[in-house]
Amino acid sequence: MRQSELYTKTRKTLPKDEVAKNAKLLLKGGFVHKELAGVYSYLPLGLRVLKNIENIIREEMNKIGGQEVLMSSMQDPAIWEQNDRWDDKKINIWFKDKEGKTGFAWSHEEPILNMMKHHVDSYKDLPAYVYQFQNKFRNEPRAKSGLLRGREFIMKDLYSLTRDQVGLDKFYGEVRNAYENIFERAGIGDKTYFTFASGGLFTKFSHEFQTLSSEGEDTIYLDKKKKLAINKEIMTDEALKEAGLAKGDLSEEKAIEVGNIFKFGTGYSEKMGVTFKDENGKENPVFLGSYGIGLGRLMATIVEVLSDDKGIVWPESVSPFRVHLVELEKGLGEDLYKKLENKGIDVLYDDRDSSAGEKFNDADLIGIPLRFVVSEKTGGKVEVKKREENKEEVVTYDKAIGKLL
Repeated sequence: MRQSELYTKTRKTLPKDEVAKNAKLLLKGGFVHKELAGVYSYLPLGLRVLKNIENIIREEMNKIGGQEVLMSSMQDPAIWEQNDRWDDKKINIWFKDKEGKTGFAWSHEEPILNMMKHHVDSYKDLPAYVYQFQNKFRNEPRAKSGLLRGREFIMKDLYSLTRDQVGLDKFYGEVRNAYENIFERAGIGDKTYFTFASGGLFTKFSHEFQTLSSEGEDTIYLDKKKKLAINKEIMTDEALKEAGLAKGDLSEEKAIEVGNIFKFGTGYSEKMGVTFKDENGKENPVFLGSYGIGLGRLMATIVEVLSDDKGIVWPESVSPFRVHLVELEKGLGEDLYKKLENKGIDVLYDDRDSSAGEKFNDADLIGIPLRFVVSEKTGGKVEVKKREENKEEVVTYDKAIGKLL
């Protein structure tokens, strides 16, 4: 893509109420547009990053047997009332119409169970693992911290339905491994820890994946040797014992929650009458598990953790383009741009009529991991530089392209 034709531009001014680093950099770089507090639109660069994150998650969900669906955002209160999760006195984060007859989904446990009534009859129909990427809506009173805490956001939510606790536990472990793969591929695996936490609105205990960051809203206590942590909100002797952690081995850290997994068991399915017939024809309730990752939150966490004083530093796996081609004299980049495109390499080509300083500053801000610079000085070759390094080398076009193949 030619940068001169890119729909968006980098920005120098920001909304006065925006204080989070992730929001500042994503807004300045032209990745997102702020609609209102806690609500952002994704622009071409941001959508490319979001889709790359989505594809990583999709690949890992498919590996463990997940099947992708897309469920409605609009919700029937009758389904949620079966589990007492419609009443505002208990769940105060709903967005509802003025008559309270329709809500916008903040999660999908009840809808997936209701749907499964039509598709699960026998033990032969289980297990079932389904997931989706879909907009969620939460009446968040603390809509701040940029994309880390939003009122509308895209979530990957996976639901497992199994015959028994053994099946639920087994798949739960598989999801944990898949999540660890996701965060590793997204470039934050070394900073992300499996964390014992409160079940919140869901269950007594759950597990989170927490990424260390000074900007995090959560406080966790971390055992670095075991790579396990416990959230401050459940820091009790009972919880420590269940987690297998000793208070003396823990260090206090700030962190961002990037994923969570829950075991519901049969509580919701029993209330909703979601059952299956076993080998003897006996009706049994299904066991439910729920597993979430917010895509925008993960994107924002990458920015919070991996950026520097110049701008964003995207991992190659999620970067909007594989290479940023910067020409310092008009037209000098055309030949290399065509060669890269012919090889099927995603490239952002800065062909703008701008100063070298502006081009380099924008390249640092946008954060594509590899930069190619062509100028009269490079003499028919190309200067190659990694975003996170200060050194560069001048090589032939073929050698530069070879680094990407």
